[in-house]
Parts: sequence; C-alpha cells; structure tokens
Amino acid sequence: MKPITLIIITVVLLAGCRDKSGEADAYGTFEATEVTVSSETSGRILKFPVAEGTEIEEGEEVALIDTTLFHLQRNEIVAGMNGIRTKIASINAQNEILRQQMENLNVNVKRIENMMRDDAATRKQYDDLTGQVAVIEKQIAANNTQKASVAAELSVYESKKATLSEQLSRSWVKSPLKGTVIEKYAEPGELTSAGRPLVKIADLSVMKLKVYVSGAQLGDLKIGSECTVRTDEGETGYKSFPGRISYISGKAEFTPKIIQTKEERVTLVYSVTIDVANDGTMKSGMPGEAIF
Repeated sequence: MKPITLIIITVVLLAGCRDKSGEADAYGTFEATEVTVSSETSGRILKFPVAEGTEIEEGEEVALIDTTLFHLQRNEIVAGMNGIRTKIASINAQNEILRQQMENLNVNVKRIENMMRDDAATRKQYDDLTGQVAVIEKQIAANNTQKASVAAELSVYESKKATLSEQLSRSWVKSPLKGTVIEKYAEPGELTSAGRPLVKIADLSVMKLKVYVSGAQLGDLKIGSECTVRTDEGETGYKSFPGRISYISGKAEFTPKIIQTKEERVTLVYSVTIDVANDGTMKSGMPGEAIF
C-alpha cells in the first residue's frame, strides 16, 4: 500500500504547487456603446426600413416622419414672402416715378432761374417749383420708411421659414453612429411623438469589458496600458484578445462603513474599463476576464 500512498501524496503536492500565472486578474462583463434614437417631430411614421440586426452607417436614414403639415406651412410662408416682395417692388416703382418727376421739376427750376436773371419769370414761380421738389423728396423718404418696415416683416417670414426647414430636416431620423440595430420600438404607419424612442443602436465593433480590481492592483494600472482579455471557448478553453485600458475609476465602488486596516483595504474594488476590438464573438452581457 505504500507505493499507492506515495503516488497520492505526490499528485496532491503537484496540484497545490501548480503555476497560477494563467489565472485572470479581474472579472467582469462586456458592454457596448448604445444610443437610443428618438423622433424629434410628431406624426405618422412613413418609412422605417431598418430591422433588428441591420448594420447601419453614421448619418444613414432610420425613419421618415410625415412632413405633410410642414410642407403646407412652408407653402403658406412662401406665399406670404412673395406678397411682401410684391409690396417692396411696388414701393420701388413708386419711388422711380417720383424721382423722374423730381428730375423734370429740377429742369424747370433751372429754367426759371435763368429766366429770373432776365426778369422773364417771377420769384413765385421759382418757389412753387422748389416746393414741389421738396414734397416729392418727402414722399420718397416716406416710401423708404414703409419699405424698411415691409423688409423687416420679410425677415420675420425668413426666420419662420428657416425654423420650418429645420423641422422638416428633423423629420428624417438619422443614425448618430455606425453600428447595429439591436432593438426596434415602432413600426411603419404608427403615430409617434417628439422624444419617443424608435430604435436602439449599438457600436459592436469595439466592446468595453468592465471589471473590478482591488486597491492593491490599482497602483499597477494606467490608462492606455495594454492587457489581455479572455472569453470562454468551449467548456475548458479560452479565447484571448488584446485590450487597452480606457478608464479607471477615481474612487472605490463601495465605501466601507468603518475604518479598516491596511490588509482589509485591499478588498475595496475600483471600476476599470477595457476596450477590445470585437471579432463578432463578443456580445453585450457576456462574461470576460482580464490579465494585466
């Protein structure tokens, strides 16, 4: 029985002294950058071509909200602007007529001045003509004041048109990032309102592994440092990926209620985020390990 006992003891000793360098330093779960895209206007959803799992580019159209009312309002504003431009054109035409009359009167004024030198005209004739010129000048000034008022009204319409154009552009709901549609909250034909979520888009190209480390480990970690990230592959295997630390929490996740000893302080945990390029196997919520 002695040889069997020695073999058992040897196996136990080898198991207790095996190399633990392959064990992970921290554990956590993968997260993706997710954005909930909402409608910015109210109305019926006319187009909604995306489906869950659809790959979408930044700026690509996600949905189109009914713009009929906006177009009708815009047509009304454009009609009002055209009416104001017609008023301005009419005032300009009146001023041209008045300027021509004033030129004709000035010609007569010069003629009367020459005749007055030869005593062929009276002072009253001269005063009458110059008075008519002054009246026309005041009429032109009054028209210009009216023109400025109308032009100010036109600027109000232009501001309204710009606001409406912005509302029209926001009826086209676009993706703010390149990613994958992971959730869809509405369908074409439904009524939506401003602020209502339509889809959730996630950037799955780079996953974030959020792990927790102790205070003892924290001193060896720096933002930008490289590390190794592992995921389960099969029942006993691992698949490794290169990772880079992008965030380290500045305070402990859980504050102790009492002052602890130095040995106990190592149990405090800090959040660390690691960016990992996704080859398509990593999903949100999947567990992962980090080796620093």
